[in-house]
Amino acid sequence: MDLRTFLIASAVAHVGFAVAITAHARLTDRDPGNWPYLTLAFGLAGVAGYFFYEETESKLS
Repeated sequence: MDLRTFLIASAVAHVGFAVAITAHARLTDRDPGNWPYLTLAFGLAGVAGYFFYEETESKLS
């Protein structure tokens, strides 16, 4: 596979992943945060972050 084909395939995949995250967030009433943007930049790492990252609540009050 030449470089141009690889870059096009990667870009299409990253956009598809970002759309999937946005759709999942809307369907589950979940805030997608910055994960769609991170997915555009980092691909599967962004998808994993969206599904496995949980914010911890501050208990300082």
